[in-house]
Amino acid sequence: MNKRNILVIGGGGREHAIVWKLSKSPRVGKIYAIPGNAGIAELAECHSDIKAMDLDKIVAFVAAHPDIYMTVVAPDDPLAAGLVDKLTAAGFRAFGPTAAAAQIEASKVFSKDFMLRNHIPTAQYRAFNDFAAADEYVDTAPIPLVIKADGLALGKGVLICQTRAEAKEGLKKIMCEKAFGSAGNQVVIEEFLTGFEVTMLCFCDGKTLVPMKSSQDYKRAFDGDMGLNTGGMGTISPSPKFTPAMQKIAMDTIFLPTVAALKNEGRPFKGVLYFGLIVNCVGEIKVIEYNARFGDPETQVILPQLETDLLDIFDACIDGMLHDKGVKFTDGAAVCVVVASGGYPERYQTGKPIAIGKLSSEVQVFHAGTALKNGQLVTNGGRVLCVVAKGKTQAIAKQLVYQNISAIQFDSMHYRTDIGKE
Repeated sequence: MNKRNILVIGGGGREHAIVWKLSKSPRVGKIYAIPGNAGIAELAECHSDIKAMDLDKIVAFVAAHPDIYMTVVAPDDPLAAGLVDKLTAAGFRAFGPTAAAAQIEASKVFSKDFMLRNHIPTAQYRAFNDFAAADEYVDTAPIPLVIKADGLALGKGVLICQTRAEAKEGLKKIMCEKAFGSAGNQVVIEEFLTGFEVTMLCFCDGKTLVPMKSSQDYKRAFDGDMGLNTGGMGTISPSPKFTPAMQKIAMDTIFLPTVAALKNEGRPFKGVLYFGLIVNCVGEIKVIEYNARFGDPETQVILPQLETDLLDIFDACIDGMLHDKGVKFTDGAAVCVVVASGGYPERYQTGKPIAIGKLSSEVQVFHAGTALKNGQLVTNGGRVLCVVAKGKTQAIAKQLVYQNISAIQFDSMHYRTDIGKE
């Protein structure tokens, strides 16, 4: 068998999980990573001198390495900026959506308008590019409400406002003070939906969609869903509340209509399509958000449960052959707990030495924000490590995760203690 060499773009926990899963494929040879991190470097040749948004440098790197069979573009920014388009135009094989298809995540205004015109259930909303008009709307909008920065904001551009004063302050922060840069040039203000949230990641080849196992993300920084929104402090999979009947409804009313509409609008989606859903007390399912790639940290809890060769799936997505590909997952459950730097998601220090002791064989640690400094593993981000365990039940997986976190130490480390708590 001819082994295929792969390049993975990105340097977080999601990319470490992708590299780890690809490394287990009998079809995969050498793995390159741009920029990678200390954990990825144990499995791949990292090129930290190139950044994920150095699009032309990445294309030149692939051109200089004719042994690269496929480039996997994992983060949102280079997808939205058109890295897959550039690679494909240069004659290279790439996994991920085009910039036109990735617009479904890159612009909240686009995605909400897309759902409205294609009758895909979502929260009622108004979009604004003028602060005064948005501020005036808040005076009469139902409270609580949700304000979303239009563009990409590292998963932090969403404010849930319980009062009008809070909403007005949030608008000022996003649109005037540019807390999220140009991502806040426009905002979406939408009704606050109640219910439980669930994430569905789906493989897509432009016309066929195959769901992965469901997951539930914990966004708030502290136990009991308190504190600021983060990029995610932990995940469980599958969601214990999301029934097969609910998934069937979502497939018929959301998943398949989304893929068909993207194709009909001339932006067929090939890659991983992320559906952030909410299910209310009477079982109605609506879309909170789309993402145009693997979620983070959902990927870390789902890929360890995937039985099918990941490279085979990537090939099927690129070649439009997903309908011929069986995708299988293990039974049981998995739990992921994020170990973060103290102060995250606001100010935090990096460069703290990390010690990782002996871990159970059922536990996998994915590096999210790490680096090597003079041979010492150190913190290099807000979310530092993702500790993942599988078990026959969620309770068993949860117990394993927390037992093994005690083997990890660095100064001011912080993690939630209630991931997977009923």
